[in-house]
Amino acid sequence: MAQEENILALTDEQRLNELGYKQELNRTWSSFSNFAISFSIISILAGCFTTFAQAWNNGGPVAISIGWPLISLFILVIGFCMSELASAYPTSGGIYWWSSKLGGAKAGFYTGWLNLIGLVSVTASVGYGVTGFLNNLIGLYSPSYATSFMGGDYIKQQFMLFLIVIAFATLVNVYSGPLLAMFNNISVWWHVFGAALIVGILVFGTDKHQSLNWMFTTQVNNSGFGDNAYWYFVLPLGFLLTQYTITGFDASAHLSEETHSAHLAAAKGIWKSIAYSAIGGYILLMSFLYVATNTDYINSFDPAVNPYGGGSIIALLYSALGGGASFKLIMLITTVGQIFCVTACLTSCSRMMFAFSRDGAVPGGNLWKKVNKHQVPANAVLASAVGGIVLTLPALWKSPTGAPTAFYAVVSVCVISLYLAFLIPIYLRLKAGDKFKVGEWNLGSKYKWMGTIAVAEIAVISVYFILPFSPAGIPGNEGFTWTAVNYAPIVTGGALIILWIWWNLSAKKWYTGPRTNL
Repeated sequence: MAQEENILALTDEQRLNELGYKQELNRTWSSFSNFAISFSIISILAGCFTTFAQAWNNGGPVAISIGWPLISLFILVIGFCMSELASAYPTSGGIYWWSSKLGGAKAGFYTGWLNLIGLVSVTASVGYGVTGFLNNLIGLYSPSYATSFMGGDYIKQQFMLFLIVIAFATLVNVYSGPLLAMFNNISVWWHVFGAALIVGILVFGTDKHQSLNWMFTTQVNNSGFGDNAYWYFVLPLGFLLTQYTITGFDASAHLSEETHSAHLAAAKGIWKSIAYSAIGGYILLMSFLYVATNTDYINSFDPAVNPYGGGSIIALLYSALGGGASFKLIMLITTVGQIFCVTACLTSCSRMMFAFSRDGAVPGGNLWKKVNKHQVPANAVLASAVGGIVLTLPALWKSPTGAPTAFYAVVSVCVISLYLAFLIPIYLRLKAGDKFKVGEWNLGSKYKWMGTIAVAEIAVISVYFILPFSPAGIPGNEGFTWTAVNYAPIVTGGALIILWIWWNLSAKKWYTGPRTNL
């Protein structure tokens, strides 16, 4: 057995050498561990809970019962396209490396920076998202906590917990690769059994239930926009739930250099994590709708009536279960699952930053590409964590609408940046046609229609998710306030402008794409 593993390791190392790199990271991850990190980052215990209100308030049950499976199919097609690329080029650079290979240094430069911005923002959004649940969970066991911690200021409480969560994820990440692999393996089973237990509690532990007809036909519009905009504007904003939850699956590619038989494991890790999460997430979300009987309470934005926020999943669960043991158990399951998720997000982000720095694209790259005695890029981990904290600073200012606008803005930055980074290599592979040298896992001739659908879907969602979430976020509108603005277009658009200027004035003179370190 040991001899067989050595042969596999040698084959992986030779394949990496052919791509221009020596083995620097510790290749100890199994195929299951590779799948596990993408599954953990997708995390149905994170996205399905933290962005549930976005779908409820912008579409209602229709955005979930019909929107989730529809958008999931589009994302699976995107995943298949990326799996083919991961099999052909199994490197930690992943997406930007694919773009560089297929479209040159400029394509790789833009892709890499969009990917890095997206990974920093997904780390930030998951880390900040879990703090709302952690805050409420602590309050359930310590009634005095809400008024004593940080002077009773909920915004400051949540941001302090965010810093603690990021610090914990950083410590786990800098220790060792094998510990991370074990952490993600445990995460998979926590998600599977945790989600199953939640569904069981909701389906069999409650007395009042909604009908299937209600779950598939009911529309809710708490956005502030008119009902005449429901189908073409409000409902698509609700699809952010699905598009955000099922993202980050590029982690399987970023961990290629730490995975045995990465040319197959990474490819399968991408599409399997999407497929299993789509199925599990749908069952979980439908169980939420099944017990959403007190809609007046759930829809209320009056803190005196609903202290959890209009459309909040916590409000829905509380209305169905009360504040007893079952409610507390579900809060514990999702909170721990989200902590698993943010740890995996930080891993993926740091590995991408390590690889991008190794190729000279990140300022101070010599610092970020260093690995510690555990063969972990510790400096890249720290930089990724700090970047996530900086991006989340606007959350310290409360929106008068009551909605966590800053959180949804970070979510939008994540979705737009990551999917634009996915779009570039998929488009370039489509353009390369039969000239593309496929790996062992490939799509055959199906790449033509799959690539076309993937590019079109990403283009559409990239437009929708830079639009305002509420009328108060539209400049010139009555009641406009900057704290209600979706700053995703400012961050993403600003980043693209900076990248364009940087490339034309400087980067094109020294960035030549992936560099060999053999």
